Amino acid sequence: MELWDVYDINRNKTNRTWVRGKRLEPGDYHLVVHVCIFNSNGEMLIQQRQSFKEGWPNLWDLTVGGSATSGDTSQTAAQRELYEEIGLKADFQHVRPHLTINFEYGFDDIYLIQEDVELHKLTLQHEEVQNVKWASKEEILTMIKNEEFLPYYESLIHLLFDCRNKRGTIKR
Repeated sequence: MELWDVYDINRNKTNRTWVRGKRLEPGDYHLVVHVCIFNSNGEMLIQQRQSFKEGWPNLWDLTVGGSATSGDTSQTAAQRELYEEIGLKADFQHVRPHLTINFEYGFDDIYLIQEDVELHKLTLQHEEVQNVKWASKEEILTMIKNEEFLPYYESLIHLLFDCRNKRGTIKR
C-alpha cells in the first residue's frame, strides 16, 4: 500500500495521507514528479512502459516520473524515481524543478537534466520500464501522433526541449 501526503491548494502539507488508487477529496492534492534527461545532441532519454502496466501499457514516456510518497519532498521523490526506474543516481538536494504544472488533483514538478547517459549502463525496473532510448523532439512528436507515446500536449514537448538548458521565461 502506497501512501501520499495530502496538500492543500497552496501546496501546504495537511498532515494527512491518502492511499494511492483512491480518489482524492475535493480541495486535496498530491505531488507528482518527472525527470527529463537530455544529452549533448539535444535528445531526450525516453522510456517504454511495461506491457502489464495498468496505465498506458507499452507506450513511450518521458525519462521517469511518479507520485511522491509520504515523507518525500519534490527533490527526494525525483531522486528516488530516477534511481528506481532506470538505476541512475543524481543529487537533487539543492535543485529546484524547472517547471511546475498544476493538474486537477495535484502538482507536477518537472526537472530537466543535461547528461550524456550510457544506455547500456542503466538498470531498468522490471515492474515499470521495458526499454529506453534517445529521441529527438521531432521523433517524440511523431510518436505522439502515431499513438506510441503518452498523449502529452505537443506544446509541452516543445517547452521541455526549449527549457532543457536554461531557466525562466525570457529568451536571452
